[in-house]
Amino acid sequence: MEDFIRITGARLHNLDNVTLAIPKNKLVVMTGLSGSGKSTLAFDTLHREGQRQYMESLGMVTGLVSRPSVDSITGLSPSISVDQHLTNRSPRSTVGTVTEVFTYLRLLWSRIGVRQCPGCGKDVPPSHTYEYGYDDEASEGEQAPCPHCGTPVPELVMGSFSFNKPAGACPACTGLGEVIQADVSRLVDGTRSVAQGAVLGWHPRAVERSVQLLAAAARHYGFTFDTDRPLDQLTSPERDLLLHGVESPEFRRHFPDTEPPATVTAGRFEGVATAVLRRYAERIEDTEYRERTEKQALVKEVCGECGGARLRAESRAVTVHGLTIVEAAHTSLDELAAWLGGLRERVSPDEWPFVEPVVADLVERVRRLVDVGVGYLTLDQPTPSLSAGESQRLRLAALLGSGLTGVLYVLDEPTMGLHPTDTARLVDVLRRLRDLGNTVLVIEHDLDVLRAADHVVDVGPGAGRAGGRIVAQGTPEEVARAGAAEPVTGAVGSVTGAYLSGRLSAPESKRRGNADRALVIRGAREHNLKDLTVRIPLGRLVTVTGPSGSGKSTLLLDILGRAARRRFHGAGERPGEHDGIDGWEHLGKVVAIDQEPISRLPRSNAATYSDVFTPIREAFAARSKGRLTPGAFSFNVPGGRCERCEGAGVLSVHMHFLPPVEVRCPGCRGRRFRPEVLAVRHDGHDIAEVLDATVDEALAMFTGVPSITARLRRLSDVGLGYLPLGQPAPTLSGGEAQRLKLAKELGRKAAGSTLYLLDEPTTGLHSADTARLLAVLQRLVDTGHSVITIEHNLDIAHASDWLIDLGPEGGAGGGKLVAEGPPTG
Repeated sequence: MEDFIRITGARLHNLDNVTLAIPKNKLVVMTGLSGSGKSTLAFDTLHREGQRQYMESLGMVTGLVSRPSVDSITGLSPSISVDQHLTNRSPRSTVGTVTEVFTYLRLLWSRIGVRQCPGCGKDVPPSHTYEYGYDDEASEGEQAPCPHCGTPVPELVMGSFSFNKPAGACPACTGLGEVIQADVSRLVDGTRSVAQGAVLGWHPRAVERSVQLLAAAARHYGFTFDTDRPLDQLTSPERDLLLHGVESPEFRRHFPDTEPPATVTAGRFEGVATAVLRRYAERIEDTEYRERTEKQALVKEVCGECGGARLRAESRAVTVHGLTIVEAAHTSLDELAAWLGGLRERVSPDEWPFVEPVVADLVERVRRLVDVGVGYLTLDQPTPSLSAGESQRLRLAALLGSGLTGVLYVLDEPTMGLHPTDTARLVDVLRRLRDLGNTVLVIEHDLDVLRAADHVVDVGPGAGRAGGRIVAQGTPEEVARAGAAEPVTGAVGSVTGAYLSGRLSAPESKRRGNADRALVIRGAREHNLKDLTVRIPLGRLVTVTGPSGSGKSTLLLDILGRAARRRFHGAGERPGEHDGIDGWEHLGKVVAIDQEPISRLPRSNAATYSDVFTPIREAFAARSKGRLTPGAFSFNVPGGRCERCEGAGVLSVHMHFLPPVEVRCPGCRGRRFRPEVLAVRHDGHDIAEVLDATVDEALAMFTGVPSITARLRRLSDVGLGYLPLGQPAPTLSGGEAQRLKLAKELGRKAAGSTLYLLDEPTTGLHSADTARLLAVLQRLVDTGHSVITIEHNLDIAHASDWLIDLGPEGGAGGGKLVAEGPPTG
């Protein structure tokens, strides 16, 4: 039997005719500089060919699904990929639903849950009428008599505990746990009167018309609306009329026996906040309008009916040995595992046969989640709030339960967002997958994971065209010895090996001690923060560390970041709970840069987002000698683009029950533009070749064009030199999106002293790339700005001027200040 996966002549993207033998049934780590070709080799070549061969064996492949650019791949197994784009964005999706743990809890509560009888108030015991795996939807709405008083009591079914079904969802928020409200503070100015323009969005003519309508409405209800008095001095009926309108519950409570006016002229006033919510609901499908309105005029608030629990009151009252399902979903997975472990002693011998198989499955599922390092998560945490690393580890936990053997698993940086103390547990999980008889191929930069591998493949030596070769491979010890270049033979050394051996390491901090200026966050208590007061020195590189789930993002992004947006821009979500923040007077601007995608539209890319594509199009238009305008070189508007694919370069082909497949456009052959546009060349390159070029390659193409090179250099400085200019935005990792935002922000003129908040900016970076990014952050501090990073990367922590360590654990065991000061004490 073949013991290796053998790749011969791989040439996709920047791969330089790579020939490689990967040992099977081993833990193999593929590493190298960002953009060196790791993902191309692992995902676009190995995984794609594995899928193609598997589909071909089932007779499902057509000629549209092409094989990668490779001479041959032998010894390949069916492959499963776990990449960084797994997060379910639905607000109804939670950790509990995607892992199915909450489904098992619903089954458990429906079997042995106890609730009070609405008639006599005594506990109604469970009926134990369900078989394992029984579909209880047919039983919804059925009732049984209370054994104490005979009052009909609804039967408990799984749907009673589902916030996605009418039987269990809170009627006020339909199971979302939060409601969207108009943010009154951003709609009106309380210091002005209606006549003076207190409603910020009203045109002068609308003010005149509304004054008449408000007066008419007030007459209908027998009071006078003073449109010349500041809003802060209005009576409660006046304020509710202005904001919510005559048909709202807020206003009608003042006049419960009076019917609203029949017409608008008679005073049927809609209300400022009500009108905003109505227009929002009417245009909910308009993504641009919806996002703009959410940002400018709306705020999400916890549902007042269920308190964010998502379930109706009857379901929230059901207990299993004193615990409600809401409380179970709000505890960490670590705590839930402990509760499940002690359930056997608390369950009666009569109940146990009904729940034993459910509890056994629950214990196993929760244990796998704890093993992959997400034990700090709670079941009610929405999946849109998870990091890419957390989403990937949830998927990894599911794979542990599959029991498959002979599979090639391809994982993309599973340590993303993981504290170093949790890395050892993740390595154990990867080894368990390997020991089942699988090949585990991991793309990683974490040196601890590299040292734990059976085999390391280092791709490089550089990025883009300078990469695509195998620099070193073998055991971690063998790669470490390959770190040095050979001046005699000219052999290229392995940068990874140099870091593995310790010949290269991160620089130390440049500044020591505490700064005179500081921001002080007082009484932070959002989520798991324990009434925390933290002093953050300004004019320093500060790193906030701690285990996953210890409260780092809550402190910096949910409290400090949101408070800054409110203070400096008058917009944004409400900050997390805290007493106050001192020291704003030392700052002119605060920039929070997270890992949210820059766009979900495939037409957005690095060139368009960074604004470098505009001067590039102008440069090409100048080369056409007036024949073409800059718009002709845009693939987003008609004119110069290929209209068959509308400038996308690809066409989507539906594959019936399989996902759609993108194939190269036969009209432009994937080049996006019409022939007359492609005929215009700059420095020997057409516009399609520029979009295919990496940032560093484009720098060489546009030497002497400052408007272009300045933008490109900023991208290169933050570690994106390898990134193709035309790479679609949805394919960028969270770390790449964040560094792209940072580069764009660096191009703006700073307003006084600026504070930069960064969320794990080293995500996806090799140690050598981290050193380059670190130099950019140090330059920002050297010019008088402040930088705060949330990081697990020890190189960044070591080079920081000040550390703030939260913990000591994640979830309920975190939220405390463990240590603060310079990294060396």
